[in-house]
Amino acid sequence: MNLNFDIYSLKTPYYIVDEAKLIQNLEILKMVASSTGCKILLAQKAFSMFSLYPLLSQYLQGTTASGLYEAKLGFEKMGGETHIYSPAYDEEEFEEITQICDHVVFNSFKQWERFGKRALDAGCHCGIRINPECSTQQNPMYDPCSSDSRLGVPRKGFTGDLPNGITGLHFHALCEQNVDALVTTLAAVEDKFGDYLKEIRWLNFGGGHHITRDDYDVETLISEVNRIQEAYGLTVYLEPGEAVVLNAGYLVATVKEIIEYDKKIAILDTSAACHMPDVLEVPYRPPLLGSGMPGEKEYTYRLGGPTCLAGDIIGEYSFDAPLKEGDRVVFGDMAHYTMVKNNTFNGMRLPSIAIARKNGDIELVKSFGYEDFKYRLS
Repeated sequence: MNLNFDIYSLKTPYYIVDEAKLIQNLEILKMVASSTGCKILLAQKAFSMFSLYPLLSQYLQGTTASGLYEAKLGFEKMGGETHIYSPAYDEEEFEEITQICDHVVFNSFKQWERFGKRALDAGCHCGIRINPECSTQQNPMYDPCSSDSRLGVPRKGFTGDLPNGITGLHFHALCEQNVDALVTTLAAVEDKFGDYLKEIRWLNFGGGHHITRDDYDVETLISEVNRIQEAYGLTVYLEPGEAVVLNAGYLVATVKEIIEYDKKIAILDTSAACHMPDVLEVPYRPPLLGSGMPGEKEYTYRLGGPTCLAGDIIGEYSFDAPLKEGDRVVFGDMAHYTMVKNNTFNGMRLPSIAIARKNGDIELVKSFGYEDFKYRLS
């Protein structure tokens, strides 16, 4: 991680997004879109830092949402196309959804029968999410393609022609994967749903494509998108979230205390449980500037948060020199699934949010305090 900002410039903990690195990612996505004619949307479930939406809108064609609030945020702050998919829509929210969304994707034909006419009358393009039943990952928590998944309609759920008004299909099968997983999934989609691909006008490949990762095979992605569009006469949509901000965000924290019994333990002012939940949920070991694996460097520490949760452990890291109170540590890849998932358990203060502008300026976008904790409660 090469930083272009002073880590001591703001009070910790804080998230900071590197504008220059973000633009590098966006240029790759723009190249994919311009090389294929496909449309690329920001998946807000991964990243919803709307202060950056004016920049993102110069490169992406819109946003995709999992519910009304995300849809409103994308509609208000990004513009372009606004897409939505939900496993089950709320009756009280659906009218507002149809007023701001261009595409509405239904999880079942029952949902379509209940809400479809209202969406069509409002001028929305309507689609069905499919389950290709082709699993390319090992973690069942992130695999929507199992035969008993609640997400999408499997082939056996289709009978006869598509209902009038359904103009597209949507699948989301990947999670942080390279294009080989997409190729495998597309083969399953064509095998099971090929007859329906000839009837539709758009096909949404969903998210999970690690397009901006260094080893990602972008040329094969372009080739596959072009092949599908030409073969079936339709438009492809991609919905990356993580790929938009991959390696463009950091979480800066301070060492508050060093404890040494059987192991050296450093207590930080940031929490895995509160500020980077994927560390515990995935689980995930975030990269840390200047560190190594346990035992790789001379001094190894277990890094933990300040909450009362015994398992609030970020991981074990080694360093060339001993850590001391007041040292700052910088976790990488901290833009996606951090701000959108963080919480105030134990009354933890949420990290501030900042931007490292490409000209070297540091812009503090927002800071949080007691009122943010208090008013989430009652």
